Amino acid sequence: MTHLAPTIGNASVYSPLVSDGYESTAPPTSQVALFNPTTPTQPLTDGFSRRLTYLRLSITDFCNFRCEYCLPNGYQGKRPDDELSVPEIATLIRGFAQVGTKKVRITGGEPSIRRDVVEIIDTIKQTPGIETVAMTSNGYKLGKHLASWQAAGLNQLNISIDSFDADIFHKMTGFNTLPQLLADMDTLLDTTDIKLKINSVLMAETAFENLISAIDYVKDRPVTYRFIEFMQTSDNSDLFFAQHAQSDIIVDYLLAHGWQPHVRGSTDGPAIEYSHPDHMGRIGMIAPYAAHFCDSCNRLRVSSQGKVHLCLFDQGNYDIRQYLQHDDVPGLVDTLHSFMPIKPEHHHLHESNSGIMHNLSIIGG
Repeated sequence: MTHLAPTIGNASVYSPLVSDGYESTAPPTSQVALFNPTTPTQPLTDGFSRRLTYLRLSITDFCNFRCEYCLPNGYQGKRPDDELSVPEIATLIRGFAQVGTKKVRITGGEPSIRRDVVEIIDTIKQTPGIETVAMTSNGYKLGKHLASWQAAGLNQLNISIDSFDADIFHKMTGFNTLPQLLADMDTLLDTTDIKLKINSVLMAETAFENLISAIDYVKDRPVTYRFIEFMQTSDNSDLFFAQHAQSDIIVDYLLAHGWQPHVRGSTDGPAIEYSHPDHMGRIGMIAPYAAHFCDSCNRLRVSSQGKVHLCLFDQGNYDIRQYLQHDDVPGLVDTLHSFMPIKPEHHHLHESNSGIMHNLSIIGG
């Protein structure tokens, strides 16, 4: 059975269990050796009986925005020239589809800066077994892309909007594009069947204002506005301690004003969504600091250079690119199964430990 050693940054680790500065959450070697999938099409199920049906695929870590909680000084350095190619992505998706993946979310950085993003959407959409193709974007020049994304088969789009106030949006992102973005989203709702969600990082300074604006926005629009608890990484600690707000401030308000929670679907992300009889849309909450948040994890992540992250905040990653370069779907499938005993039960954010995640643009958050 193939089992790849994890990497920390660009350095290989000598052992999948213990190495210099690496403490794995893997079970004892004897337990790993006993794991032997009976068929290449066996669905991915980790050691905690969680079925993994959702892949988050970063196609670039480059982002043109300068969001203060992620890349306040903009993208640093030169964009890599070895991002996964479309043929490599095709192999990747075929392998994931064989092990039960139903939903693929394309992330970045900012995925729309890839000139071949339409081809990537189409490639994923045409893969047998994949039911939903989603993408997360900052919405830059959304109107320009709408028709081609719709034609390629995009099912869902998540747009990041951290404030409905144009001046605050400009301050937070470095771009004065909110009015055009709001107009483009209305065009999306009027002219396409792409399901739209909006993401917002929950910040203490803007939380209540954003909530009231979001409730008004979704009253007559079939849109979910989702708050995401601000997550600490090694690059944002000062801002985190100044602006972190707990999800309770949003949830308590919603429940007190007649909003009701919904049960998550098997391929849904981690958000709990709330609806109200007087509103067409919903308000959602992603609360990674909540108790038992990781109990229903159904996701794996792959970086734009072909490394598997078993958890957003894990201590290492696993290079699977050799299989993608050689169109080796059976080898990929076997290797994905070999990761299941070592997928961690939960993150360690409560211990201020974000693993190797320096900022959330690396694999799309």
